Amino acid sequence: MVQMESWYATEGSSYPLGVVFVPGEDAYNFALYSKNATDVKLLLFLDEEYEKPVVTFELDPSKHKSQRVWHCRLKRSELAGARFYAYQVRCCSDRRCLLCRIDPQKLLLDPYAREVFFPPDFSRSAASRPGSNIGKAPLGYIVPDHSGFPWQEDHVVPHEHDLIIYEMHVRGFTRNPNAVMSKEDRGTFRGVVEKIPYLKELGITAVELLPVHQYDPHAGDYWGYMPLNFFSPHRSYAAEQVPSGATAEFKTMVRELHKAGIEVILDVVFNHTTEEGTSGPTYHLKGIDTSTYYLVRNDPMDPFFNFSGTGNTLRTDHPAVQRMIMDSLRYWVKEMHVDGFRFDLASVFTRRSDGSVGAAPIFSDIATDPDLAHTRLIAEPWDAQGLYQLGRDFPGSTWLQWNSGFRDDVRRFIKGDPSMVGALMHRLYGSDHLFPDDLLHAYHPYQSVNYITSHDGFTLYDLVSYNEKHNTANGHNNMDGTFANYSWNCGWEGNQDVPEEVLELRKRQAKNLFILLMLSNGTPMFVAGDEFLQTQGGNNNPYNQDNQTTWLDWSRLEHMQEHFAFVKKAIAFRKAHPSLARSRFWRADVKWYGANGGVDFGASSHTLAFFLSGKSVGDRDLYVMINSHWESNEFTFMEPGPWNRVVDTSLKPPLDFMEEEQGEVRHSHYTVSPRSVLVFIK
Repeated sequence: MVQMESWYATEGSSYPLGVVFVPGEDAYNFALYSKNATDVKLLLFLDEEYEKPVVTFELDPSKHKSQRVWHCRLKRSELAGARFYAYQVRCCSDRRCLLCRIDPQKLLLDPYAREVFFPPDFSRSAASRPGSNIGKAPLGYIVPDHSGFPWQEDHVVPHEHDLIIYEMHVRGFTRNPNAVMSKEDRGTFRGVVEKIPYLKELGITAVELLPVHQYDPHAGDYWGYMPLNFFSPHRSYAAEQVPSGATAEFKTMVRELHKAGIEVILDVVFNHTTEEGTSGPTYHLKGIDTSTYYLVRNDPMDPFFNFSGTGNTLRTDHPAVQRMIMDSLRYWVKEMHVDGFRFDLASVFTRRSDGSVGAAPIFSDIATDPDLAHTRLIAEPWDAQGLYQLGRDFPGSTWLQWNSGFRDDVRRFIKGDPSMVGALMHRLYGSDHLFPDDLLHAYHPYQSVNYITSHDGFTLYDLVSYNEKHNTANGHNNMDGTFANYSWNCGWEGNQDVPEEVLELRKRQAKNLFILLMLSNGTPMFVAGDEFLQTQGGNNNPYNQDNQTTWLDWSRLEHMQEHFAFVKKAIAFRKAHPSLARSRFWRADVKWYGANGGVDFGASSHTLAFFLSGKSVGDRDLYVMINSHWESNEFTFMEPGPWNRVVDTSLKPPLDFMEEEQGEVRHSHYTVSPRSVLVFIK
């Protein structure tokens, strides 16, 4: 009987996509999705020889194609020692491909590459003009199996009432020379590991990392919101610039954060890529199958839909794109052990192929996937073209959502804007007008991610130091970034020669904003550096500032030690009182008051108080007095005491945040200083 090789061994397999090692055959399987390709070539490259492939393998569609996936299998000996790979693709005469001006000479990166290599002559401009960019294009690593990583029984218990999200940029967190670590570790995953004791001291229980997916180092994209690849960690965030180094260091960071009880959430961008529109580079999806991967239209001058603000939008209603997103999410959960995702411009998922808004199957795909069942899912519930779905309008009914309304309303109340008392009540309560807990909807308050600051906008210190944004350094004539900051400089613009009384007021306002964040029902998040009043010089959109503007200035930890101490105590107070952060809304446990009776909702009112009973959750009762007026106000305790004053933001440390058993109040009235928040405990 003749012994035949298996079909897969000779033809390759269409699953999984990407490149995988097949141990039993000592071979590598390559698979690439392209509906409209007519010719596909696999090019293999040796190390330090990027101008000419050592192997060029032409895939025969009669043998190496199954439905819409091109595939082949090469034994290790057939690789001729190659370490990198890429594709060249010729597309059909489909009008949409012609509209998008697909260039068959371009060297294309595998969208499923597990690590990306940039040759010394890598060039974004070469990918943006007609003709070959061989030797200048990003390449995929032919990487070994990573399954042997020592996870050491890695596990973290998801946090509930004690969840404190810390939004962090991996590079900016430790890149500054004053971060106190070796030069090699600054700005890397390893640098984050070195700062874990600091995170524990602060009280952080989850880090939300700005995008760590590989992005184009030539795109002027410091934040990372222009992804090149959804499966590989950004190479420059690794201290060891060796094959598989970034993957191993990322896993080590996750493992060590988990040991410290800290969840890892990734900010992911599945709404566009770094290829941009017609003038942008062709790196992968544009050349592999434009009309499958992107939303395109019959407009030769502007064929790409733009709902992401970058010139191109992923076609997330297409099964192949949905599969790519799902495969990426599963990879980061199963292989990299992350705990959740924050989806940038998540409303793009609801855009149909014609740009209209409709049902989005990917939400049910995520909800029913067993590998993603226990991941934390957070949405930025809007897109860049006016689609705003905050609250029950967002299709992911169980997801958490960035609550920009909380940000704006709390800023405006503390700033002293009129007619904001009712809005502040909604925000403190958990924004139930957006996340209703009626019989039909039964939302949870923790689905509102409450924040005052994020990477996108002013830092906490700049919010109380600048009336206007100062973005000239970004190169857009100060026209970039939002104009609606709801900030107040406390009487002095900027940080030069600030009078002492202005600086003291700024510190008080910063404490006011932070303590209200910690007193609100919902999930609190703040941006790294707010704990020591990091400044970006008034720049509210430093997406391209990879410099001292965005690198955390660790010297401020010493200079702003009093504010740091306040933030630590505020976080600890919230975690110690589960009455504040509940699975359900406060309902009958909360009573709202004005300074001396019922709530004053008038336009000129700047005062609010509330009593929160902790009995139903086994906690102590709280009484909060809030005065955003520029004059003192006499408040009356509307609930019987005795009360101990814990917080008074108008006082100097350590009196601004005292131990719970100190500060007994012996009177039924209390004078609340201008622009102050007070917290009492029974």
